[in-house]
Amino acid sequence: MDQSPRSISWEAPEHHHVEKGNDWFFALAIIIIALVVVAVMLGDVLFALLIGIAGGVLAMAAAKRPSIIPYAVSVRGIKVGGVSYPFPTIDSYWIDEDDPRGPQLLLKSNKKVMPLIVMPIPADHIDDIETILKEKLEEEHLQEPLFVKILELFGF
Repeated sequence: MDQSPRSISWEAPEHHHVEKGNDWFFALAIIIIALVVVAVMLGDVLFALLIGIAGGVLAMAAAKRPSIIPYAVSVRGIKVGGVSYPFPTIDSYWIDEDDPRGPQLLLKSNKKVMPLIVMPIPADHIDDIETILKEKLEEEHLQEPLFVKILELFGF
């Protein structure tokens, strides 16, 4: 009798990180400075300040390396870091084995704030994860939004 696993857990970076060189930060600085100058020339100093702060935060976020967080798929639900997603809050799933970043688990949530949860999964656990999910969720072809792919193109 083949016993299906009750829980699979692993650790992975919280997001895909692309190392950015000095030229990337230099280009960001030029763009931010140009936008600040335009905002000041149009007489909107508050907007110029907002653009400057946003540029600084963007640079800090781009330089930060992702944390390693625990992931788990069990018969009770999905766990990402310290957040649990019980199966009643998830509509469907898709395992994208062809993603250039490695295998990804995409979960369609019925929450409005975070409708798509994307998790990196280890290649050696794909079958076990799919065994657990098939019993609880419907499989549906899901894709990351175009906006996310555009951000990745720019190194985010």
